[in-house]
Formats: sequence, structure tokens, C-alpha cells
Amino acid sequence: MRKVVRGKLHGIRVTGADLNYHGSITLDPDHCEAAGILPMEFVDIWNKNSGARISTYVIYGERGSRCCILNGAAARTCQRGDEVIICNSVYVTEREIEDIKPSILTFNPDNSIDERLGYSVSRDAQDRLSFEIIKFD
Repeated sequence: MRKVVRGKLHGIRVTGADLNYHGSITLDPDHCEAAGILPMEFVDIWNKNSGARISTYVIYGERGSRCCILNGAAARTCQRGDEVIICNSVYVTEREIEDIKPSILTFNPDNSIDERLGYSVSRDAQDRLSFEIIKFD
């Protein structure tokens, strides 16, 4: 089995950090649903400003709020305004890689969605894997 990208929020800005909350990352359900991220699902978070890399679970915040709030210990890894990449994953066999169609969102500075992208893996005539980024909208 191989761990591969399932969905990604790329360049979303941190809107808050709550050290005293019991943990996790709070995200707008609209963003999560568009990227295929479920509540209580573990995600990797990569801070583009500091380079910090953490793993935590998702909780849904207020729908339409565009929130991205790091809670508990995760709050120490970011500051309001930092750009982060949030990625969920799935385990697949090598042959299943072609069936996975990850949804990727990129963001404007106000956390509105800028682009909707997809990743696609296919095989050529020689059975070699190829990778393509597909732009939707």
C-alpha cells in the first residue's frame, strides 16, 4: 500500500490560534467538503511561513466562515495570517492510483477559493505512470 494525496487546501491563511482549546484544527465545512476532508480525519499541516509540519485532526467550524484555526499544541506552530497547506491522504495499491482523483483548492488572501484543481494519474502505452494537474471552473 502507498500513502497518497486525497485532498488539499493549498495556501489557506490561518485566521486564529487557540492554545487553550483541547486540540485539532477548525476549518470551514464548505472548504473541507470541496476537498473531501472529513470531520475527525487526520491531516498533515505544513506552514509555508515557518516550515513547521504537524499532524492533527479536523473539526468543522462555522459554515461559510472561511476559518482556519489551529488549536491546542498546534497553535504554537503558526500565527494569524500564515499560509498553510492542509492535506489528507489515503492508502492505495499501485494499481489503484489511477482511480484516485484528489481535489485541490487554492486560496485568495481572504480565504475565498481561488482555484479548484485536480490531480490525475494515468498510464501511457508502455504502462508508465504519468501525472497531470487539471484546472476546473
